[in-house]
Amino acid sequence: MKVRLTVGLLIAALAVYFVLLTGRAVALLQTGELVGVLLGVGVLILPLLGVWLVYSNLRFGWATEKMARELDADGLLPDVSHLPRRPSGRVDRDAADEWFEERRAEVEASPEDWRVWFRLAYAYDIAGDRGRARETMRKAIELHS
Repeated sequence: MKVRLTVGLLIAALAVYFVLLTGRAVALLQTGELVGVLLGVGVLILPLLGVWLVYSNLRFGWATEKMARELDADGLLPDVSHLPRRPSGRVDRDAADEWFEERRAEVEASPEDWRVWFRLAYAYDIAGDRGRARETMRKAIELHS
């Protein structure tokens, strides 16, 4: 619940920012001068880009959350509680790498199953490779849809 509240507050702050930025863009567009109009167009692109980025990230989160609920209901949600941890709380690197290899073998055995792609994305995440985790989760979302 805390995460949803934080996300809601951040979206509200962004919305206010986007409205204010759009107001500045309109004011620049109304100057009628070439430089002002060009700056206004440039400034107007920023809120549009921001709205698209916020929406695409929210859509990614909703899809991931939906898949996690389905996996949890089926008892297939990845569980790494048995893996050894460092003092920081992160999973031990060697254990994370070994768990990752098991997940990669699952994907190779069943490349059209979104569930194994979801678990592989989680394996990337605990191994510390967030970029590949997101890319792999996108593949899971694509197969789930």
